[in-house]
Amino acid sequence: MIDKLGQMKDLYALKKQADDLKKQMEKITVEVSQGDYKLVMQGDQKVRAVFVDGEEDQDLKKLFNQGVKESQKVVSKKMRGQLGGLGLPGF
Repeated sequence: MIDKLGQMKDLYALKKQADDLKKQMEKITVEVSQGDYKLVMQGDQKVRAVFVDGEEDQDLKKLFNQGVKESQKVVSKKMRGQLGGLGLPGF
């Protein structure tokens, strides 16, 4: 019982660290440009804005964010299978 309580505390500490890291990543912003295109992205891979010829394109922004989200789902699913052998709860 004591061992499980220790594991739960460790998991809580890891989750808190992950949440803190996520908040830090959300504050990071990068801008890249190529020709008539400009992309503004957060450190957590969320696209803030896409500009084409100086005009913001909401459809492209949504498309990029959907693509990132879907790729993260696929990677997460694949990683769960690989992490399952480590004996971590929830994997």
